[in-house]
Formats: sequence, structure tokens, C-alpha cells
Amino acid sequence: MTGRTRGTSAGLDRARIAAAAVALVDRDGLDRFGVRRLADDLGVDPMSIYHHIKGKAALLDAVSEAVIAEMAADAEEATGGWEQVARRTAHDYRRMAYRHPRVFPLLALRPQGSPAALAALERLVAAMRDAGLPDRVTADAPMALFAFLNGYLLAVLGGDPAGPAIDAADYPAMAALAPLQADYGSPAEFDRLLDTVLSGIRDRAERHEAG
Repeated sequence: MTGRTRGTSAGLDRARIAAAAVALVDRDGLDRFGVRRLADDLGVDPMSIYHHIKGKAALLDAVSEAVIAEMAADAEEATGGWEQVARRTAHDYRRMAYRHPRVFPLLALRPQGSPAALAALERLVAAMRDAGLPDRVTADAPMALFAFLNGYLLAVLGGDPAGPAIDAADYPAMAALAPLQADYGSPAEFDRLLDTVLSGIRDRAERHEAG
């Protein structure tokens, strides 16, 4: 390809590469993502990308970090108790997932250890410790919260919005409940399920203190 540049002369840096990679995955999906396609979008030689980010795995990590960093941009100054911080974190995460549904599987299926990810966790656990929750409960809470968030958002973003058809003759109990699940994927449903998770954390803290 003519017109490509290499190395520092390409005017690249990690942030520009990550932003272009996010845009590429948003457009074409993870299955079609590759360094050569990214280089085409940037108008550079593929080796120019490797000069800044060493390998495809590191590039995927940069994509994850870039979208998680959007949560910090969305976040307001932490106020209120730990439940408010947890709820705000969950809603920021949901908004980010809906902005980048094709990127989101990276967040759900790969370990996230970037400064942006750790900062979000630090805000949550610091609020819980400040509120006096037992350290055992606080240590388990991020896993419980993000297990729900990742599983729920993967299902909602990757599935049929209508859900499976339920035959009342074969599954009468599920059919009876189907009208109550008509808001599948909605903010109202998300809040109900998030309430269940946070109530579980709160109840466990209270039992720990009582014991």
C-alpha cells in the first residue's frame, strides 16, 4: 500500500492507536479485528503499531483500557454511601457497554488490570471500607457485582431482545412469569436485578456483624 508511514514519523501514540482500534471493533466486530486492518485505517505500516504496542494481546488490552477509561469521564464526584457508589459504578459500566457492544466481550472475558479498571474498583472498595463493612464482605463484593454485570450485559447485548418462546403446556410456571419479564434488557429490569445484588451484599455484612 502506498502512502504508509512507519515508526515515529507516522505521528502515532498509544492513545491514537487505541482510539482507532476501538472504532474498528465498534464498526466491524472482534472477529474481523486485526493489526493489518487497523494499520489500513490509520494509513500506516503495521510495524508502526508494534513500535508502540507489542502484539495483538497488548492491543486488545489497550482497547479494553480505552473504553473503561470512559467510566471515569462519566463518573461524578463520589458522594453518599457505598451503595450509591456501587450503583453509579454499575450504571456507568452499563452505559459504556451499550456504547461499545462489540468491544464489551473483551471486558467480560479477559482479566482487567489497567489503571482505569483498578481505579474504579478502588472507589468501590474504599467506599465500602469507609462505611465500616467487614473486609471479608468488601473483598468479595467486586466479584459478586461484576459477575452479575458481565453475565447480564453479555446476555442482553448478544441475545434476542424478545427472549425464547415459552410453551405454557410444557413450562407452565415460566409461562406464568413471562409477563413480568417483558421489560427484558430495560433500565428498570437492570435496577431490579442490581438491587438484588446490593441487597445480598448488605445482608451478608449485617449477618457478619451480628455473628
